[in-house]
Formats: sequence, structure tokens, C-alpha cells
Amino acid sequence: MKTIAVIGAGQAGAALVAKLRALGFDGELVLIGEESVPPYQRPPLSKAYLLGEMALERLFLRPESFYHDQNISLRLHTRVEGIDPLARRIHFGDAQLGYDALALTTGSTPRRLPAEIGGARRGVHVVRDLADVDAMTPEFQPGRRVVIVGGGYIGLEAAAVAAKKGLDVTVLEMAPRILSRVACAQTANAIRALHAAHGVRILEGTGLERIEGTERVAAVRLADGTQLTADFVIAGIGILPATALAEAAGLAIDNGIRTDAQGRTSDPHIWAAGDCASFPWQGERLRLESVQNAIEQAELVAANMLGAAKPYVPVPWFWSDQYDLKLQIAGLNTGFDRLLVREAEARSHWYFKGERFLAVDALGDPRAFMVAKRLLEQGRNPDPEILMDPASDLKMLLRP
Repeated sequence: MKTIAVIGAGQAGAALVAKLRALGFDGELVLIGEESVPPYQRPPLSKAYLLGEMALERLFLRPESFYHDQNISLRLHTRVEGIDPLARRIHFGDAQLGYDALALTTGSTPRRLPAEIGGARRGVHVVRDLADVDAMTPEFQPGRRVVIVGGGYIGLEAAAVAAKKGLDVTVLEMAPRILSRVACAQTANAIRALHAAHGVRILEGTGLERIEGTERVAAVRLADGTQLTADFVIAGIGILPATALAEAAGLAIDNGIRTDAQGRTSDPHIWAAGDCASFPWQGERLRLESVQNAIEQAELVAANMLGAAKPYVPVPWFWSDQYDLKLQIAGLNTGFDRLLVREAEARSHWYFKGERFLAVDALGDPRAFMVAKRLLEQGRNPDPEILMDPASDLKMLLRP
């Protein structure tokens, strides 16, 4: 294999090319990204970076010199216009690049509010990349009024930053409660109370009818006719896998770019990893939107591109920083029918389906997170008596 190309210079793309070199691939290696800066961390964008607590250079996953030293051709500010799988060529502008193997790490794109309800007005923002956050940073001035549409993790993290910077914050959630797709009511209650303590208004079961204004946001009108004055709006209504290039190239799509357990797409010479890829998991197909998945899946795909032939079997984990609380999640709670609440030094919520342990929400409880993650990795179920005893040491659950 002489040339490997990677399209998408985010967390997954950066991890993939670094792993290829670490595993001894010495051929031509090209990483192509649309942004003008080297690969960087995204989670701090809407937290420390937006708060002004992290400089741009600290966002970079590696110094630009790393790519030069590793003989990785880093092509920034480059938009790929198409892939020809038969000729194994990538087209961009007047140029093209041949490849022996290709990896797609194109990530995801934010859902946007429809233009017909005012979503295209100036002052309507999304939180996804560096340009998005740089564009909204000047809006974060004390006393200004922001309406955040969406009560998921993205919207709530933005609300926490805005509140810490002294803004008047309102969160709109169309569902009956915040975090309804990803967390139990007990976790939502704790997060809601945390925001209320910081002066954030959360309106649940509340739809957005229209964003008012001439060219720029002036107010938002709710489905019940209520009008809220707003200086700007943030849409945190989820993301979509970036599959346009893959679709145009004729690759199979199934809630993302469809891959097998090793990360290979429907074309034997093309692989995919990160937010854009869906893979088989426990008899279903899964697509994970997390830093952990981007790194681990990309590194496995790198090994498989070189012949390792290993399946991807993740134990998903996530986190969300809001104010001084770190919410850590291990596993997936899909299909849970029983919940155990542990209240000790901190609080954690343990999800079960029958007797099988599925996941945990650890609210400021890193030990609960660590123990739960180990249990999931080992395929073990915790003893409920130990779990529910606030005086017990959770590490007892890991004993043989």
C-alpha cells in the first residue's frame, strides 16, 4: 500500500493518521480538512475557549510540526468535491489525488433552525466548530439576553457558559423535559435544579414558532404566542452525520456511513470512523457522537487498514461539564426498565434492563463512573445491596 488518504481533519482524522504512523505505515499519508487550522479539540470550544479560559493554541491536538515530522501531508482549507471509487481518486478544485486506501472521518454537521421561521437571521448561532464559536463570542456580554433552543447537552452547556458570563439565559425544550432522549428524569431534575440555582430559566414542553426581527434577532415567539425579547439565539438541536461525499460516491448509508465491524464501508478500499460512521453493535447498528469513540474507532480502523482484522467493540462513555459539575456517563441506557439511585458523597444513577447492567450517570462522582465503566468492560452486573449502601466502597463491586 503506497498512499492512504484521510478526509476530515477532526479528532478522528488526527487520531487515525497518528496511529498509522505509530503502527509503522511508511507510505504517503495525506490528511485533508476544510478548516484553516490544524486538528483541534471540540469539547472545550463551548466551555473553556468560549469563557476565554483557553487560548487557541491549546485547542490543537498536536503542534503543526508533528505532521511535518511524521511526514503527514496536512492539507488545510481544502474542500473535497468528490470521490471516484472506481479510479480511486479524490477531486478538489483543479487537483486530484490517487489513493490505495481512503478513510472518511468527516464528522457531523449541526442541525439548523429553518430559514422560514427566521433561522437565517443575524444573531442565530450554532455550536460546532471554531468559526461558529468565534462568531458568537462577541455576543457574550453581561446583561444581554440569549434564548437557547434545545435542552440537550449542547444547549445546556452553552447555557452554563452564558450564565457564568452574566447573561440573561432562557432555554427552550420542545419535549416534556430536558435530556429526554439521553437521561432519566432523576438526572434531568438534578441538572435543571443546577441551572435554576444559576438563574437560568428552562421552559419545557415549549415549542419555537418564530424568530422575530428585521435582519437581526430581536425576539422569539413561542408556540403558545408568548414573545421573549432576545439579543441572540443559539440552536442546540442536535447534529447529523456528514455523509454527502459518501452518498455521492455510492457508499451505503444507514444513520451515517455504513461500515462493518472493522470499519470498512461498502467499498473495500474505503473506511470510516467517528461521528459519521455507523457500525454493528449488540445485534443493532450504532453511531456514537463522542470524543472517546472518535479516537478509539479511528485507531482501530488504522490498524485494520494495515490488516489487523479486529472488530470494534466499544464501551461508550461521555461527559458534560456544566458550572462546577462534571456529569460522566458510562454505557448506553437504551431500553432500561429499572433505575437504582445511589446517594453517598455524590449522586449516581444506575440503569438496568432486568438484571443486566446497562449504564450509569455519575454526577460529580468520578469513582462511580470508573467502577461502572470497569463493570461494563468486564460484562459484570453490580450487587444491588453494595450499590445502594451509601457507606459501602464501590470498589467492592469489582472484586472477583
